[in-house]
Amino acid sequence: MKPFDIQVNGYAGTDFCATSLSADQLNSACTALEADGVDSILATVITDSLDHLLHKLANLVHLREQDPLAQKMIKGIHLEGPFLNPAPGYIGAHEPEYVKLANIDDTKRLLEAGGGLIRLLTLAPEMDPYFETIRYLVGEGVVVSAGHCNPNLDQLRGGIDGGLSMVTHIGNGCPVDLPRHDNVIQRYLHFRDKLWICYIPDGHHIQFFALKNYLDMVGLERSIMVTDAMSASRLGPGLHRLADFEVEVDEAGVARRPGSANLAGSTLTMSRLSRNLREHLNLDDSEIQNLIDDNPRKALGMK
Repeated sequence: MKPFDIQVNGYAGTDFCATSLSADQLNSACTALEADGVDSILATVITDSLDHLLHKLANLVHLREQDPLAQKMIKGIHLEGPFLNPAPGYIGAHEPEYVKLANIDDTKRLLEAGGGLIRLLTLAPEMDPYFETIRYLVGEGVVVSAGHCNPNLDQLRGGIDGGLSMVTHIGNGCPVDLPRHDNVIQRYLHFRDKLWICYIPDGHHIQFFALKNYLDMVGLERSIMVTDAMSASRLGPGLHRLADFEVEVDEAGVARRPGSANLAGSTLTMSRLSRNLREHLNLDDSEIQNLIDDNPRKALGMK
């Protein structure tokens, strides 16, 4: 298997979202990912002020260009934000003060700073008036995913009609408690034949019994597994960094912003992810390969 992880915020002490990301840190993360059997990733950068995002993207592109291993490991960038829903619960660990309505002018600046490497962008469809930004991104070859959002059925349908084709970490980026039936998860599932659905199979973001329910409903052919790994991966419990804020990792490896019930990234590794699928869902190697390798490449149109 050649795992392609499309959501990696950082790894083994390196935070891809750090303003001060260095060449040594980037190489260290890529070395650790390769040692753990990962073929390639999308480096994920999350919500910040527009100026900071432009700097972070340009810096990541520059550092990658100088490092052959980083070029091999980092096939592109996943930009998660800043066009998200700022409501409590839906915003998750992102900073609500930096959230803004989607617009083409800012999107052009972000894509330019990303040097053609932004392959995936997570946004809230309800934050994109008339779905113009979704259409623009799709026209530029960027896959658009719904996440940290609460679109009603018509808004989600409008986003899909505009080219939105994925859901970022279903069951997360939303409040812990939701209405019984009319909630964003049910709306995603309603359009499951039109969307790639991504999951974080660590047993905390989604309990394994619920993950099996999702897979039975959506089907392995439309599902993708990601780690949502952050800098704390491999490091154990304690205080770690994600972007410009602190994250507390407990003894079970669960990461949260101190005092918050919402999860903040993951410490999951791809080797642990594969074992979880094998041990808790009884999937075989071929099925796991589809979920961690074949499907993410198909969804992004990448080899």
